[in-house]
Amino acid sequence: MDVGLINGLPAHPLFVHGAAVLVSLTALALVVCALWTSAARRLSWVLPVMGLVTLVLVVLTTESGEWLEDRVRESALVEEHTEMGSGLTPWAIALFVLTVAVWLLGRAGLSRERDRSGEADSPAEGGASAAARMASSVVVRVVALVIALVVAVGAAVQVYRIGDSGAKAAWQGRFSTSRSGAGR
Repeated sequence: MDVGLINGLPAHPLFVHGAAVLVSLTALALVVCALWTSAARRLSWVLPVMGLVTLVLVVLTTESGEWLEDRVRESALVEEHTEMGSGLTPWAIALFVLTVAVWLLGRAGLSRERDRSGEADSPAEGGASAAARMASSVVVRVVALVIALVVAVGAAVQVYRIGDSGAKAAWQGRFSTSRSGAGR
């Protein structure tokens, strides 16, 4: 897949900004939905879609970064950034899996509320209510929250570290800290 150029310019800077924003937003939405079941229900299918789009964007960013790496001058900073960049994919996969899991937990909680209110009509839903009870148990919710926090914080930290190394690779030694006379 050739994702190196968009409109004749390297695609990596475009993708990387989108990925940085979406990883952060998805991580935040994941934690909020893991904390508050009602938020998970309100966001509904948007949460797992965010996780999927984030994963796809991280893969595009990594692919376009590898394309760009082959076309810029080699340096230790570029090499470090490239190695760190490929480390974001597992975090994005974990975010996606957890967004689906938290979404399913929110749906199970909704199913349990319907059971309590007497909206369950068929005997087949009785088996589903046992699964809903387990999924909406405090232990399951706490475990999901802890894992969501670990993955969200890990992904956000990784995005920061990768962005910092990328900025150093792109800009270190390429500008002056004092103003030039060009703008006067």
